[in-house]
Amino acid sequence: MSKLKNKVAVITGGNSGIGFGIAQEFKNEGAVGAIVGRTQETLDNSVAELGSNFIAINADVTNLADLERVFKETSEKFGKIDVIVANAGGAATGATLGSVADIGEADYDKTMDLNVKSVYFTVHKALPYMNDGGSIILIGSNAGHRAYASFSLYGAAKAAVIHFAKGFSNDLLDRKIRANVISPGTTDTPVFSKFVPAEQLEAVKKYWADVMPVGRIGQPSDIGKTAVFLASDESSFMLGAELLVDGGLTYLAPAK
Repeated sequence: MSKLKNKVAVITGGNSGIGFGIAQEFKNEGAVGAIVGRTQETLDNSVAELGSNFIAINADVTNLADLERVFKETSEKFGKIDVIVANAGGAATGATLGSVADIGEADYDKTMDLNVKSVYFTVHKALPYMNDGGSIILIGSNAGHRAYASFSLYGAAKAAVIHFAKGFSNDLLDRKIRANVISPGTTDTPVFSKFVPAEQLEAVKKYWADVMPVGRIGQPSDIGKTAVFLASDESSFMLGAELLVDGGLTYLAPAK
C-alpha cells in the first residue's frame, strides 16, 4: 500500500482517537512524519505502535511557539512537509458545555482557542515548511450543520473550520496547496468517557448507533481512510471541499 509513499505528514491530536486513526492509515499507506499531542504517555504508546517512521512531539496547539517548534522539528527530521492534518480540537480542558445562557467569556475563549484559533495558526505556522502542491486536511464536525443541545459554541467553531477549507484554498492557489475538511459524526473515541459515566457508556453508544442511518457509530479508521484520500494525489482536483463522514447522520437521520 503506497498511496502516500514519500509524503511527510504532521497530525495534530495524533496520539488518540480520530487523530491516531488517521496516523495509522497514513502509516499503512507509506507516509512518515509526526504526531502531536499534550499527553506524553499516550504519545509514547502511539508512536511505539506507529513505528520508527513517526516521531511524537509534545505540544499545545493553542501555543504559537509550540506550533512553530512542531513544524521546525518535523522539517529538520524529514525535510519539507507535504500534508498537515489539523485534527486537534473538541471539548477544551476545563471548559464547560452549555447554552448561550450558561457559557461565559472564559469558557468561550477556551473553546474557540482550541477549535478555531489553533486551526488557523496550525496552518499559518506550517506554511513556511510545506511543499508547494501539498494538502491541508481540517477536521470539522457534523455539529457545524446541526444544532445539538449545549453545543452551540462548539458547532459554531466547527462551522468556522468548514469555511477555512474554502478560504485557505483560495489564499493558497498560487502555491497549489489545497485545503479540504472532513466532518465526522459520532465516532467511537475516548472522548465518550469524558462526558458519559462508565456504567452508561455502552447504552449511549447503542443510542447513537440506532440513530445512525448506517446502523453503527463511526470508527477512527473511517476518518483515517478518508484522510488518506485527501492527502493523496487521487484528490488533486478537490479543494475547499467538505466530506461528511457521518454515517448519514446529517442529512438522513431524523432530528432528535
